[in-house]
Amino acid sequence: MASRDEVLAALAKVSGPDGRTPLPQSDSISGLTIREDSKVFLAILIDPAKAKAMEPMRASAEAAIKAIPGVTGAVVTLTAESARSAAGGGAQQPAHGHAHGRAAGRGTPIPGVKRIVAVASGKGGVGKSTVSCNLAVALAQLGWKVGVLDADVYGPSMPKLFGLTQKPGLGPDGQKLVPLEAYGVKVMSIGFMIDEGAPVIWRGPMVMSALNQLLREVLWGELDVLIVDMPPGTGDTQLTMAQNVPLTGAVIVSTPQDLALIDARRGVAMFKQVQIPLLGVVENMSTFICPNCGTRSDIFGHGGARREAEKLGAPFLGELPLDMAVRERSDDGRPVVATLSGSPQAAAYLDIAHRVMESLEAGATARPAPRIRFA
Repeated sequence: MASRDEVLAALAKVSGPDGRTPLPQSDSISGLTIREDSKVFLAILIDPAKAKAMEPMRASAEAAIKAIPGVTGAVVTLTAESARSAAGGGAQQPAHGHAHGRAAGRGTPIPGVKRIVAVASGKGGVGKSTVSCNLAVALAQLGWKVGVLDADVYGPSMPKLFGLTQKPGLGPDGQKLVPLEAYGVKVMSIGFMIDEGAPVIWRGPMVMSALNQLLREVLWGELDVLIVDMPPGTGDTQLTMAQNVPLTGAVIVSTPQDLALIDARRGVAMFKQVQIPLLGVVENMSTFICPNCGTRSDIFGHGGARREAEKLGAPFLGELPLDMAVRERSDDGRPVVATLSGSPQAAAYLDIAHRVMESLEAGATARPAPRIRFA
């Protein structure tokens, strides 16, 4: 296993952001983690306006770490957090009244990607990732070219949901990653780079730098829509994604129970605040039909998300059942839309996909990301 000193010694051969000072002496290293499996994670502080120019430095640092005997892998990311904030641990003040975390190319469209749709939830545990996966597969079955970005860095689910275990390769340029593909959908996730079950212990700026790379340094090709499986909640990561990514619209997933609906309201309010069109609300785990006796049980209630959508003036996209086949096939990496074709479960996802497609074709187009101001 490589030591911290060995990593810093290798990085001494790489010039820091000023082009002269060795990286370890440049005060620009924000975080250095060496895992037990000898994979190394490094974050480098940079001026966000120079992000593109810093890419050769990032690549050189990554190559230097990979060349250390015993190192099994390396991920080097660039972060726009200020050096003062990193050193002192204090909150960074927004420049000119805008929220922090602006990246270079803020809101810049992704070449070849026509639309970007966020699938979000106010809280975890409502099945948002399962909905994202099956919605993507359903849209692909309806004839669209579809990709999925797993933006939940702390809890990536897409590798398991799509049954993918390989690692992405590099494209012809040797720089950009080639997304993996399953069931007609291109997929990218931090989960492809780390071992299953391994924790990602990163600060917010490191997360945003990694997400920016997974979004913009991937050969997506021509896509009709890129589905972004957002992390749960309405915190810094969600707001920064909304600010930095030219989202076409958002889908909110909730269960019918009151506790989930409270958080769903926060999700709706967040997207309204940052001026992202709300494509609609999905009620997941809407009802349970016993496979043995056919008895219906509304375990989490029923209809709550529909009523909440009506109160908020948001489109209601449909109900999805709490169903053992969906759970079993999700655990096995076999999306129910693709592997249980013609079933009521698959039909429910396809109905929602139809409504999302109609909404997007009706005129929702990618717009520049909003500037978020503090009152």
